[in-house]
Amino acid sequence: MHSFSKLFLVALPFTAVVDGGSYWYSHHRRTVARSQPVGKTYMIEDLYQGDDFFKDVPPIVFQLVSWLIVFHSLSDWTFEVGADPTGGNVIYQSQSDAQSKGLAYVNPCDNSLVLAVDSTSTVAAGGQRASVRIISEKSYDGGLFIFDASFMPVGCSTWPSFWTVGPNWPMGGEIDIVEGVNNQATNQMTLHTGTNQTCINEQTNGTQQFTGQILGTNCHSAKHADSGCGIEDTDTRSFGYGFNNAEGGVFALLWDDSTGMSMWHFARVDIPADLIAQMPKPSTWGTPAGFWSSQNCDMTTNFYDQKLIIDTTICGEWAGRSAYARSGCPGTCSDMVANATNYVDAKWVINYVAVYQ
Repeated sequence: MHSFSKLFLVALPFTAVVDGGSYWYSHHRRTVARSQPVGKTYMIEDLYQGDDFFKDVPPIVFQLVSWLIVFHSLSDWTFEVGADPTGGNVIYQSQSDAQSKGLAYVNPCDNSLVLAVDSTSTVAAGGQRASVRIISEKSYDGGLFIFDASFMPVGCSTWPSFWTVGPNWPMGGEIDIVEGVNNQATNQMTLHTGTNQTCINEQTNGTQQFTGQILGTNCHSAKHADSGCGIEDTDTRSFGYGFNNAEGGVFALLWDDSTGMSMWHFARVDIPADLIAQMPKPSTWGTPAGFWSSQNCDMTTNFYDQKLIIDTTICGEWAGRSAYARSGCPGTCSDMVANATNYVDAKWVINYVAVYQ
């Protein structure tokens, strides 16, 4: 889907009609978080699908009588290049390198985006495999975020994630919507903060505010103490092999500064009809898997200008070291890097990413 906010529009040859100009409708306007009334139906603002994740997509040309209308896609996402900031055994590839190596492409059958770890090259133990990490050009300050995937990376040493991050980490905050390592059975959702404003997570008032299990209550994070305040989903279809065997599903983040952060996972067969119809009404979705209340965390101060990131690293600060030893995976994480066949299923198949307001 391409909206006018994501396109250039040029009309020729009737320059008098358009005052001789070409116009850019900005896709990168600032999003203002606002209170979400109970029962609100959200409206789509941005939909990323297929070629929307790539730069330099050929223009779409329409001939309407004597008007020539040319739609030029803007650069919605950027391929980050180089070493992994979390110490993983990967080298992130540029768009051109990722495409030429078959690590990033659009499946023409269903318009899904595939992002993969290299599973064919010979790499020494402890070496670095080619992988992909993409980040949105646009940043957000609230809304309803939807991530629909039919397959996620699996296998020993893998560390896939869909998350958001603000400027000057951890000051701008980090929101981990989908994350896990090795053979982890369920999804882990986590907030990370860096300001001196208190941000904690807990069940309050004796009510069941979320169905997940608390892993940590203090969201404050620093370089060598970055566990954050995590919640673990209890549905084995929310991550890894269980997710893939269920034909994937949808993850949703509702970020509302007035109430807090709510996260849901829906297996493919359980996706709400209103979401399928692109008219989501989260108030009807039931208890979320994770919830962080604004009563215990100043959302406005701790989270702002969040960009979306999709990546897969291997080993590193979490998937390697003690986590790998506890996972039941064979040998060491360093040794696993050399096993190319281990990464055949280390790939994302993404149907779309959407942002609603």
